[in-house]
Amino acid sequence: MRIKSKTVAAAHCDLPCGVYDPAQARLEAQSVKACMEKYAASSDADFKARAVSIKEERSHLVKEHLWVLWTDYFKPNHFEAHPNLHQLFNDATKLAGAAGTKGTNDVAVADNLLAKIDEIAEIFWATKK
Repeated sequence: MRIKSKTVAAAHCDLPCGVYDPAQARLEAQSVKACMEKYAASSDADFKARAVSIKEERSHLVKEHLWVLWTDYFKPNHFEAHPNLHQLFNDATKLAGAAGTKGTNDVAVADNLLAKIDEIAEIFWATKK
């Protein structure tokens, strides 16, 4: 016999801990940028392959951390108060995707991603006041 709970809870860690912070996405994005810089500074093909692999993994983690904020933390009233928030998340997740940091080693793209995360963080912290 299976007992099913009538209460549904959701959070980034499947436990309603309430711990959210855009710093997680920023840290991964900084790692992406560092991998790009190390890639550019190396002439070792094996090292460069590792740098690309790690950069792509970290880019995906950026997206995951952003998605958690977008879908779990921010509520309708936040989007009403900050009408550009959906666009910021869309832009940031695309910058961390195949058309962004996953698909290039251009540090300027990583800088753009970090700037978008900073904009999201500014709104995030404003909602915590």
